[in-house]
Amino acid sequence: MWYSIWSYFKFLMASTNQHGVHSPFVYDLVTKCFYDKTKYADYSKLIAYRNHLLKNDSLIFITDLGPGSKTNNSQERQISEITRTSGTSLKRSKLLFRLAQYLKPDNILELGTSLGIATNALTLGQPKSQITTIEGCANISDFTKKQFQDSENVTFLVGDFITHLNQLKSNTFDLIFFDGNHTKEATLHYFNELLPTANNNSVFIFDDIYWSKGMTEAWETIKQHPEVTVTIDTYFWGFVFFRKEQAKEHFKIRV
Repeated sequence: MWYSIWSYFKFLMASTNQHGVHSPFVYDLVTKCFYDKTKYADYSKLIAYRNHLLKNDSLIFITDLGPGSKTNNSQERQISEITRTSGTSLKRSKLLFRLAQYLKPDNILELGTSLGIATNALTLGQPKSQITTIEGCANISDFTKKQFQDSENVTFLVGDFITHLNQLKSNTFDLIFFDGNHTKEATLHYFNELLPTANNNSVFIFDDIYWSKGMTEAWETIKQHPEVTVTIDTYFWGFVFFRKEQAKEHFKIRV
């Protein structure tokens, strides 16, 4: 807890808004996407899906292949409780929606399906995209897959991430959302494994880069990789870009 408090204080001291950004690409992303105040009609669908999960008190048996929840390590949990404590927040769901709408990624990979809150946001933001989402827990994957039974553009995979990544390395992804195993070793391994799938316009989004000291160390290592040109630290997410036309630069942006 103290690490999170201290790291957030340091982030606030070092971060800025659009006025501290001199890169045209990042400035447009911040002003036209991050800070977009438009009340999109699809936001109501994000809210409806989240409320649907919050009303579901059925129990599900969890097999967690990562470090687990910080709030509840019980193997049997309610859908509603997972939504409240572990699911992507409404604010972040809206941001994911705007990102998909703004960047228009054709191929998306999500590591950590969970209950599909982020998956839903990405699908609504870019309905024409092809989304592959991987979940380690079979029971959660089965539950979420039923919620998306009418979505033809979402492919659900279940099991250990590494097993599937070996089969996906020949693909190209325009957006990858890393929201699975929140450990330094796993995060760096996934990054290195998926680096060949990036193109010049790809973005990698890392969830909870201040989850622990180890996650922050992984984030700092990723920032220094020679193929990484631009990063944006929003505290809760870390954005990585590979645009060769950009000078290497790191930003801390309050969202």
